[in-house]
Amino acid sequence: MKARSGPAAALAALCVIWGYGWIVMKWGLDHAHPFDFAATRLVIATALLFAILAATRRPLTLPRYGIALVLGLVQVAGFIVLSHFALLYSGAGRTSVLTYTMPFWMLLFAWMMLGERVRGPQWACVALGAAGLLLVIAPWQLSNLTGSLLAVGSGTVWALGSVISKRWPLEGVDPLGYTAWQLAFGTVPLVLLALFHAHEPVRWSVEYGVILAYATLFATAGGWWLWTYVLANMSAGITGLNTLAIPVIAVVAAWAHLDEQPGSRELAGMALIAVALGMLAALRLRRS
Repeated sequence: MKARSGPAAALAALCVIWGYGWIVMKWGLDHAHPFDFAATRLVIATALLFAILAATRRPLTLPRYGIALVLGLVQVAGFIVLSHFALLYSGAGRTSVLTYTMPFWMLLFAWMMLGERVRGPQWACVALGAAGLLLVIAPWQLSNLTGSLLAVGSGTVWALGSVISKRWPLEGVDPLGYTAWQLAFGTVPLVLLALFHAHEPVRWSVEYGVILAYATLFATAGGWWLWTYVLANMSAGITGLNTLAIPVIAVVAAWAHLDEQPGSRELAGMALIAVALGMLAALRLRRS
């Protein structure tokens, strides 16, 4: 019973931590520029992961660093910068939903880079998701466009990084160590941007300290730790299906804490995206 309940409990905790994390990050941007916020949380999270590796006597090195570097720049730095700026221009609930369109872009990248066939039911999911995306983004309303495109961009680079890791896998490596090095490589450009890009300084306060602690200890280091554990102990299909709770939690939390009340058009679009993602996860689960 414990063997089954452990990964399930970890997945439930992960969904709550990452779902609520969108609201915490939105609050964080009230105190710091996206470059400062991103760089600080990554520096702390990277140091923490390497400390965990050292404390548990796991390998601190990789046999090769090329793909970790690419993933660090694309999947870590690119994703975090785009998602943070999306939160700056748009609501937390909307940003989370648009970011979690990642599986749609992953299908397309896998088709182009891995030669994986996109079958009929999958195309139907993509079409359904595209309809929902159109309703949420509402390109005819220019006031919503910048934040929405940045959020979709964050999901796109996340998907690209995932397909790159499948195209050039690093076999026989501790996933936690691999993650630590990706975070380390992604940290470098963000620190440089924070240092040399002209912007307002951080407005330090106790509140910002608590926000930063959540973003680094829970959402980044703790979240990746749980993600590594869940992927090692549960099937990808079940994991993908259950992580759909993350944007749902984010939308509800944004409604409660940030007074972000989606309109009927946005709700309809979010519902279509959720159905399409659920169908994709169910198809993956059935195939596995």
